[in-house]
Amino acid sequence: MLNNIQEFYNILPLVIIGTGILISLCIEMYYKESEKILPWFSIIFFLATAFHALANVNTTSVVMQNMYATGGNVNIFIFIFNFGAALVSLLSVDYLKKYGAYFGEFYILLQISVLGMMFMAGAKDLFMIFLGLEVMSVSFYALAGMNRKRLSANEAALKYFLLGAFATGFIVYGIALIYGSAHTTSLDLIASNFPQLQTNMLFITGILLFLIGFSFKIAAFPFHMWVPDVYEGTSTTVAGLFSTGGKAAAFSAIIITLGFLFSGAVRNIFEPYLAVVAVLSMLFGSIVAISQSNIKRMLAYSSISHAGYMIIGLAAGNHDGIAGIIFYLAAYTFMNLGAFGIISLVEGRDETNLDIKSYSGLASRSPMLAALLAIFMFSLAGIPPFAGFFGKYYIFIAAIKSHLTWLAIVGVLSSVISVYFYLRIVVLMYFKEPESEFVLEKSNAGLLAVIISALLVIIIGVAPGSIISLISSFL
Repeated sequence: MLNNIQEFYNILPLVIIGTGILISLCIEMYYKESEKILPWFSIIFFLATAFHALANVNTTSVVMQNMYATGGNVNIFIFIFNFGAALVSLLSVDYLKKYGAYFGEFYILLQISVLGMMFMAGAKDLFMIFLGLEVMSVSFYALAGMNRKRLSANEAALKYFLLGAFATGFIVYGIALIYGSAHTTSLDLIASNFPQLQTNMLFITGILLFLIGFSFKIAAFPFHMWVPDVYEGTSTTVAGLFSTGGKAAAFSAIIITLGFLFSGAVRNIFEPYLAVVAVLSMLFGSIVAISQSNIKRMLAYSSISHAGYMIIGLAAGNHDGIAGIIFYLAAYTFMNLGAFGIISLVEGRDETNLDIKSYSGLASRSPMLAALLAIFMFSLAGIPPFAGFFGKYYIFIAAIKSHLTWLAIVGVLSSVISVYFYLRIVVLMYFKEPESEFVLEKSNAGLLAVIISALLVIIIGVAPGSIISLISSFL
């Protein structure tokens, strides 16, 4: 009886979100103005889940017939997903009216997508990863095309769906080959039998197909082609969710699946593949972002380069690399959500003010928004003492420890290139005269979300050591 109570308490984050989804569906069905209640209702559930996960981070266990893990870094991921989703909900309160998608079901889909992310982060079985992936992905496809009256939203949803389904095909076929060679889908059993399995070509092919499928999800080169069009076409707050929560969930699945390679007990045979993908993602994303005139497309290409930095941690194949990736994901979630949040505040009706030149002279119109955006741009560029700098620092240190110094050097060069397109926005805001006049629509909820994001970016940058120590203690 006590064991059952403890198991229920350990999976309480899943129960809270699942209950929230059912109650939200009832509110949507029976209350005509559900879109006014559901954002705040969703925020309460997201925050309750996030803080429960953080409070019980030291309580680790494996539940559901050894298919789901709780505590440790799983809870850190749950905190990232839920706190990020709470910020997205805050940003969307007023933005959805402006975007023309003021529907209560937006928040229900947001909750369902977070539930899928949580399944992926705690999975101990390949089928649990696949279940979480599909729950998250189907919600994302619907969120991308939430405003069906906009052609750009329809195009974004269709492209995301077609390429997402294509990527899922790789993952399913990879799981089939892994099961066919390992005779199990349990990640613990696969890890214990890996010394024998690494000579089996079917198994290695299955792992590679699995990696390729998730390379689509994390937007790594050359599987990035959907990213710029989808980020540009969908609503700005949803693009922020895709680039943070979706990316973090996909990385959590990769880390769980390849966890046995990062203990140092076996050689990381996927190092060459991961190193090449990391280099191409970093350089391609940074170089192409320079030529973008639309700020959402610029951040889309920037997300490709950030995926490359995180893949360096996978290529390093050590615990420092994994701790660095989780730290980087936490920092990246809040600095990128903050950047997309400010874009949603500046964006006018009918998708105006999305050109980078629209930010000329923003400091004279709204000093607070300009200062907050400058913080996010500095952090994304990796300038100390903000969170983005320490994310890259821990990743590069892990690469050097694994004798991949050349990969760390390429990462530094890519960061130097990216400084140009991030600081260009800061220069426009503070040193250029406004090119066009427009009125900034007031959104107290959106501004609060951006301020919280900025505070977290600063806090993570001020106390990186304690956070990385907490993450490392569970590896």
